[in-house]
Amino acid sequence: MDIYNLTPVTHFILAGLSDLPEVRYPLFVVFVITYQVTLVGNGAILLAIRTEKKLRTPMYYFLANLSLLDIFCPSATVPKMLDNLLTGNHSISFLGCALQLYFLVALTGTEVFLLAAMAYDRYVAICFPLHYTLIMTKGHCAQLAAGTWATGFLNSLLHTVSTFRLSFCKSNHVNQYYCDIPQLVTLSCSSTYMAEMLVFIVGGILAISAFLITINSYVYIISTILKIQSVEGKHKAFSTCASHLLVVCLFYGTAIFTYIRPSSSHHSPDRDRLIAMLYGVITPMLNPMIYSLRNTEVKGALGRVLCHRPCLH
Repeated sequence: MDIYNLTPVTHFILAGLSDLPEVRYPLFVVFVITYQVTLVGNGAILLAIRTEKKLRTPMYYFLANLSLLDIFCPSATVPKMLDNLLTGNHSISFLGCALQLYFLVALTGTEVFLLAAMAYDRYVAICFPLHYTLIMTKGHCAQLAAGTWATGFLNSLLHTVSTFRLSFCKSNHVNQYYCDIPQLVTLSCSSTYMAEMLVFIVGGILAISAFLITINSYVYIISTILKIQSVEGKHKAFSTCASHLLVVCLFYGTAIFTYIRPSSSHHSPDRDRLIAMLYGVITPMLNPMIYSLRNTEVKGALGRVLCHRPCLH
């Protein structure tokens, strides 16, 4: 057996976004701007919810949690990607890779469960408006939010431990610009059955459950809206959940293209990295724009916050 194959991996080499050296710096500039827009946009949403009393409702409480996730999630991958583009050094330590995977899976999982909680909130608001304040109390909202974060991080701990208990001695080249479970499992020279089963069973059950809660909530929401007699009433009811529905479609659409695609020998690694970028970098940037443009209360609050500060000076 080759001695190389017996040497344990101490670090990994992440794939670059492009094989062309002349596009490294333009890509660096593009993603620095994208990352800054993401931080500023989601930070503005958090500031508006924090300062505006009108936005201290369950819906905006969950939106604040979503904005936090949209700040943290790209922060798990983008800084390292920018360093790779700037320096050309694609190496990441074994521990760094494990931490990156842990936080990425944890934050992504938390967002899946949070979107389900937000769908449930809109379901109660539209289908049971008279009981909304009794059901969606501050305590209940805090429990739902805490449950989403705890489930996401515990689920990630299980998958991270399972993945990094594997023996990596085939290669240390990760075919993605960040550490992720599918790419790391392919590098293992030990049995990957348990790690793959955990992803398939535990991850699958949790993800499908959250997805079904989200879809089921919107089936009842749309059914209730269609029963409203007046056009104005329908428009008002739909406007309260339109932004969230658009965010759900964007999140699940990019996630499906990233992870749930039929295997094919004609896969392009560059295309896979582009799709992953849409999911992990572009979506968090678009979410605050969607809520700002589609939600008049958020738009008005942002306008007052941004206008009030210059006026003070």
